Amino acid sequence: MTDIATRAADVLREHRESIDRLDAILVYTLGERFKHTQAVGRLKAEHDLPPADPIREESQIARLTDLARRADLDPEFAKKFLGFIIQEVIKHHEQIKS
Repeated sequence: MTDIATRAADVLREHRESIDRLDAILVYTLGERFKHTQAVGRLKAEHDLPPADPIREESQIARLTDLARRADLDPEFAKKFLGFIIQEVIKHHEQIKS
């Protein structure tokens, strides 16, 4: 391998190691988030509250869209990602309630 190719391979490896660490952080963070949302689901079920909270969801989408812009992340991607998470949370809350 040439010196340039070796340096490129080293940089690529470093980027991939960072990506792997960040993927692990995302997975553990989502796990922690879902622990809390499941606790919310149990609380809602105990008090006969609806599984979905459209006002909260709208507020969260606006907050995360703003955070995405500040983090230089595509806000539409952030909305889709949060929308997916919200649907999973609602599904869990409905399962807990039934």
